[in-house]
Amino acid sequence: MTHTVQHSDAPPRLSALFRSDNLFPTLMLGGGIALHAIETYITATLMPSIVRDIGGLALFAWATTLYVAASVIGSIFVAVRPASVTLNRCYVAGAALFGLGSLICAIAPVIGVVLLGRTVQGLGAGLLVALGYSFIRFVYPEPLWRKATTLYAAIWGVSTLLGPSIGGIFANGGAWREAFLMLVPISLLMAYMAPRRLPPGEDRESAPPAPFTQIALVLGSVLLVSFAGSVDEVALRAGLAGLAAVAIAGMLAVERRSQVLLLPARTASLSSPLGRIYAIMVLLMVTLTSDVYIPYFLQELHGLDPLASGYLVAVVALGWTTAAFLTSGLSGRNAIRSIIGGTIIEAASTGAMVFLLARHNPESSILQLAPLTVAIFGMGFGVGMGWAHLVTLVLRLAPDDEKDKASAAITTMQSIGSAFGAALSGVLANSFGLLDPGGVAGSISAATWLFGLLALPALLAFLLAASLRKEIC
Repeated sequence: MTHTVQHSDAPPRLSALFRSDNLFPTLMLGGGIALHAIETYITATLMPSIVRDIGGLALFAWATTLYVAASVIGSIFVAVRPASVTLNRCYVAGAALFGLGSLICAIAPVIGVVLLGRTVQGLGAGLLVALGYSFIRFVYPEPLWRKATTLYAAIWGVSTLLGPSIGGIFANGGAWREAFLMLVPISLLMAYMAPRRLPPGEDRESAPPAPFTQIALVLGSVLLVSFAGSVDEVALRAGLAGLAAVAIAGMLAVERRSQVLLLPARTASLSSPLGRIYAIMVLLMVTLTSDVYIPYFLQELHGLDPLASGYLVAVVALGWTTAAFLTSGLSGRNAIRSIIGGTIIEAASTGAMVFLLARHNPESSILQLAPLTVAIFGMGFGVGMGWAHLVTLVLRLAPDDEKDKASAAITTMQSIGSAFGAALSGVLANSFGLLDPGGVAGSISAATWLFGLLALPALLAFLLAASLRKEIC
């Protein structure tokens, strides 16, 4: 696909993504992001109803952990796919898998089958979201790259309306299965349209070898943390968490020495600016994914129904979208300042949840819910201030022969961060009272420790972001 780029000092407008030569790719790539984003808020709203209906509170966080762990595999496949598999064929597979996973969730008799469906959904979602970034450089000229990532943030904002609305309506009616079933025909339609509306992407003479060792260590670490959150024995829980840390350290060690890489060359070290950018992405997502328990605590502690709690947690994405639009025109040092400021807001907003969410408010007092809503908004706003700039930096700094791998690694980092965030959330919530003693007192204790400790990764992201000022203009 070729583009005619008009030479002008004025930055391109977001509307350029919807010109005749960009329209269908924009709709398809945006549709893949939307499918994932809307389903995220549907599931966040439905999960309390699901565990009340078929049980499995101890496995609550697994619905997110397995979803994002599988999405890691999907995103990596985009970079290491066989040479004969074009990008638009990957899109077909992603949409079809997403639909299949939704069907499995819809017919699940027990929580274990729901988790299986979420795993299949996650595999499809990983493909779709990674393809959004991988396709950017094939369908748009470089001046539109940041605008495309801003559009993806806008899609998340639209999802704050659709996802909780759909999930809340079905949850209130006790028809959570139908909410998953609704996604099946949409997924199949998108799979049908992909080869007709998307270019094939680059033709490759050969596929790069897959970094199976690194992939296994990453996924093993995520699953070990998840198991740690599901066991009762404190010593076993600590041992599993320790093994997870060892697996991550092993992955980085293998990555630094191997000829077959998961990430672009030399990014497994914080001495590399690109490595620090990826680390910031992971840390921000670890902190942000603590929102997986917000709907549960809103219902248990603040007396909200599923629809209201779904809308309130969706304010996270609204904050992300708002910040993305407000900062989309920044570049150079101002973009770095936006990333730094976002990490501070993310840490402060998450820490504020200790005082605003972890309290008993059975009357749903607006005086307590109003500042809580601001903090939830801030969690998304902080990430939104920096995410599009981080993505643009990755695409700009990656070597030309590794841009495909670098693009796929964006989604891999996002998925790894989300997986660890969900797994750690399960460990912390279950360790500090969610199951024992449970009830109001247990929920207050769990929320206090959960959000207090998961504000720390955002503080570490601040330190890494501040170090970029001297190296990137």
